[in-house]
Amino acid sequence: MDLPDLVIRGSRVVTSFGTGPASVHVRDGVIVEVAGYDDVPDLGRAGRRAVEAGAAVVMPGVVDTHVHVNEPGRTAWEGFSSATRAAAAGGVTTIVDMPLNSVPATTSLAALGAKRSAAAGKCHVDVGFWGGVVPGNLAELEPMAAAGVLGFKAFMVDSGVPEFAAVGEDELGAAMAALARLDALTIVHAEAPEAIAAAARDRDGGDGDRGDPRAYRTWLRSRPDRAETEAVATVATLAHRLGARAHVLHLSSAEALEPLRRAQAGGARVSAETCPHYLALAAEEVPDGATAFKCAPPIRSAANRERLWAALRYGDLSMIASDHSPSPPDRKHLDDGDFMAAWGGISSLQLALPVVWSAARERGHTLADLAGWMSAAPARLVGLDHRKGAIAPGRDADLVLFDPDDRFTVDPWSLYHRHPVTPYAGLVLHGVVRATYLRGRMAWDGRRFADRPLGRLLAREAPG
Repeated sequence: MDLPDLVIRGSRVVTSFGTGPASVHVRDGVIVEVAGYDDVPDLGRAGRRAVEAGAAVVMPGVVDTHVHVNEPGRTAWEGFSSATRAAAAGGVTTIVDMPLNSVPATTSLAALGAKRSAAAGKCHVDVGFWGGVVPGNLAELEPMAAAGVLGFKAFMVDSGVPEFAAVGEDELGAAMAALARLDALTIVHAEAPEAIAAAARDRDGGDGDRGDPRAYRTWLRSRPDRAETEAVATVATLAHRLGARAHVLHLSSAEALEPLRRAQAGGARVSAETCPHYLALAAEEVPDGATAFKCAPPIRSAANRERLWAALRYGDLSMIASDHSPSPPDRKHLDDGDFMAAWGGISSLQLALPVVWSAARERGHTLADLAGWMSAAPARLVGLDHRKGAIAPGRDADLVLFDPDDRFTVDPWSLYHRHPVTPYAGLVLHGVVRATYLRGRMAWDGRRFADRPLGRLLAREAPG
């Protein structure tokens, strides 16, 4: 048997069999063996390397399936070079790019071609793509699926950009039926517009407060729990009736867990994710005017946050994704603190791993839990689990050396996404990424990136 060209070993290596001493043997960018800690051959030839992890844990690279890169068309907001640098520095080795807020949105085969051309040669990590479901593009779904998108996103409520319109229940059902025939996944921004409209008609909340736009409670009241609960129930019903695979994005309301549980118990193929900001932050702690905290659905109460953690513990929520959604600072209304006018998105791609770990360790969760939620489950969702998401023979050697015990203070100017805006500024987080390997090659060494981008563009492989 040929010798490996890279061996990384450590006293804590996270695999599906547990966390303990091991050596990871890599050849041609692929893991060929996970062996004992002392089972390291004499590599002895130029180009072959052995790496000692030291105090760091060796983990599978994070697979972040919810990233808004915004290129082409809105590269003033973000772009493939900046986003994938942030990813590599944060231990993320694969991202899946959302079909908005780029121009054109990825809602046609031609737009997918433009997206792939924009990404070519710029990516520091591997990148896959979602297609989009919008009114009138039903005929584009099969060609995009054949071209390799990993699934299709729909909005049930206004997306915030004109080129990606929301779909009604009938349009969503028609798309899900078409995608079910292709065994393609439908992912949904699940908020019911009727519930949001009702909240807008009653902005004062019954207590005489007419809705100060600088007050966080004004934004929170505008996106009630009911909006998520009703929309999740609709998605689950459609998935069950049509035999479709569906996934609820960025679930923030613990109230929406009940229709999700019922659907899963009834055999519906429906899953859901939550996000770092819903697990680490709480509405009671958001200062008025602090629009860096605005996202949709909103950050809810501390009690709601603990129910989301319980849902992760018991498997009702299957995974965590960043929903990295950046914009220029002026779109966040940082100067006037207007929550109702500010762009709703949180930039967290580089910080997702330490943010989640900092909150998880306080609640008794393990590094294996972290790898399950942020690597294995997302890879499985998008059909990349034969290549990504775990330290096992046959998988790409996408590895992170992560020191879970070291701490750092978040400095927005040290982040690599395009604009230094984050609600985590000044927080002390546990977990430092010492190195990120992409297919066995160093993408980030804790201080610098590889001399050239190493990422590849990924495509869905046909079933079977």
